[in-house]
Amino acid sequence: MNGIIKKDLFRYAGETSMLKGFRKEGFRDTFLFRKASKYKKKSILGIFYRVLIKKYNYKYGYQIPVNTEIGEGLYLGHFGPVVINSKAKIGKNCNIAHNTTIGQSNRGRLKGYPTLGNKVWVGTGSVIVGKVFIGNNVLIAPNSYVNMDVPDNSIVMGNPSNIISKENATEDYINYTS
Repeated sequence: MNGIIKKDLFRYAGETSMLKGFRKEGFRDTFLFRKASKYKKKSILGIFYRVLIKKYNYKYGYQIPVNTEIGEGLYLGHFGPVVINSKAKIGKNCNIAHNTTIGQSNRGRLKGYPTLGNKVWVGTGSVIVGKVFIGNNVLIAPNSYVNMDVPDNSIVMGNPSNIISKENATEDYINYTS
């Protein structure tokens, strides 16, 4: 677990000091998320970290359930509303901006939850819903509505979504990966 937390910390401008990392709301919440998910729900440390994560989620507007599957290197750039369904899956080294929803669709052909690959940058105000797969190295532009599968090395923008193939889609957007 400590290796994952170190990789999360490094995503914040190459930071290696936990004290400096805790100045950043996104890292603070990610740290508590990792700790709460490590311990059993009814253990003393599990209860302690779940109480703290609930407090910080409320304070910063994050709704990321403890049982959500999220890879190492999560970067929450700004505090503000971020809603992620507990059954969504998020890969390694992903950036998620504020006012973002990664949620489920309750009916139709897309009934289910999103899966995001590695190195996905989700812009401000974006919504990703349904049983869709977002490939690796994908940039989702701000205010995009995504309800379709997105191939690797793509940029997605708009509502309805337009997909543009681009080899280095997240270059200079996703930094400090190890």
